[in-house]
Amino acid sequence: MAFKPNYNHQRAERTRAKEQKKQEKLQRREEKAAKRKAGDVEKPSASDVAENG
Repeated sequence: MAFKPNYNHQRAERTRAKEQKKQEKLQRREEKAAKRKAGDVEKPSASDVAENG
């Protein structure tokens, strides 16, 4: 074994990575919600549904 394990550092790295992933997910959700509120997402019309369904 080359180095003595540093469990506190390893735990801090895992916690940091988890927090970063959580923040990225939250950012994506906020962007998606903003697009939805702005009306950028197109909804299928009744004629499209009738043709495909």
